[in-house]
Amino acid sequence: MKVLVLNSGSSSIKYQLFDMREPTLLAKGAAERIGEPGSRLVHGRRDSTGALYEEVTDCELRDHAAALDRIMSLLGDGAEAEHDSELVGIGHRVVHGGEEFRDPCVVDERVIEAIRKLSPLAPLHNPANLLCIEVAMARRPDVPQVAVFDTAFHQSIPPHAYRYAVPQYWYESHGVRRYGFHGTSHAYVANQAALQLGRPLSRLNLIVLHLGNGASATAIENGMSVDTSMGLTPLEGLVMGTRAGDIDPGALIYLARQKGMSVDEIDADLNGESGLEGLCGVSDLRDVLQREAAGDPRARLALDVYVYRIRKYIGAYTAALGRVDAIIFTAGVGENSPDIRERACAGLETLGVELDGALNRSPSNDARAIHREGAPVAVLVVPTNEELEIAEQTLRRIGPPAAVSKR
Repeated sequence: MKVLVLNSGSSSIKYQLFDMREPTLLAKGAAERIGEPGSRLVHGRRDSTGALYEEVTDCELRDHAAALDRIMSLLGDGAEAEHDSELVGIGHRVVHGGEEFRDPCVVDERVIEAIRKLSPLAPLHNPANLLCIEVAMARRPDVPQVAVFDTAFHQSIPPHAYRYAVPQYWYESHGVRRYGFHGTSHAYVANQAALQLGRPLSRLNLIVLHLGNGASATAIENGMSVDTSMGLTPLEGLVMGTRAGDIDPGALIYLARQKGMSVDEIDADLNGESGLEGLCGVSDLRDVLQREAAGDPRARLALDVYVYRIRKYIGAYTAALGRVDAIIFTAGVGENSPDIRERACAGLETLGVELDGALNRSPSNDARAIHREGAPVAVLVVPTNEELEIAEQTLRRIGPPAAVSKR
């Protein structure tokens, strides 16, 4: 009973294959630089000992159809997919579902058309997501295809949190509102945090900090998203690797009117040249920390801005929720940087946040608590697994075979 998860970008397809009876990761990989010189396929599979090892193949991948053909061939030839008929579903990550999609959907022509209409809200993501869906449907018409939307988890956000104070027609005619992203990550992490705390998610108030190259914060009340930092697009909110996060929109008007910058130039700067990159010249937080340690004042400023924004959102969401049971760190930075976790929690003792320094710096790949014993607010590190969440949502949507339905 296998589910294949596909995450397509404009020049890549990432994939993971799961056996959902455990669940167990059977294979993973990525087709990279599709349609470009130097394209290649990175494929990881289990060996006889159960360890995952990678094979890298340089090959021409002229388009997404060719890339998916190679992926399907690899999966079909490997021991991880001995019985192709066991593939019960293909789950697709789709970035923007607008207001239409609150749940995963089995893909049909109506869903395809709706995703296409939403593409102007995510021009770098939805067209690529849709292309992969159409190719996969053509290659495996016998397998249900399920679209899982980054925005869906945030559809529980109330109007007072998702509406901007802009003219009504901006919302009604143009769809300008807060949608939020990283939804599959926030959903997965919230459920794992509830297991870690031994309490029902429906009774928990959480602040989840998804800190990677892209970053977002979400306030979860009784298991439901009630506010999140990303907005109409993934640009709003926290400082990110190359994205600015919150900025006065008047600055953009000033740059256009007074400095003659085009919309495309402003867009490129805000998404690709801002954030940590804009503040100190590098986007990888590990590099920023190294530069700070070497005495680079720009790196110190970048970290101060980065952490200050996180602390602001923790404070704001504490006020919005009224009661916080736990703060959760996840994604690449959140899971692996004790220094950032320590800085983000520093000075928040009046909010009930008390970090245990030894626990925070103790290395582990597991979900774990890092707060002091007896602290009013739990602080957790929970590794995210967006692909597994997509696989599980896919299986729930299509329904498992009767023989394993008790899972």
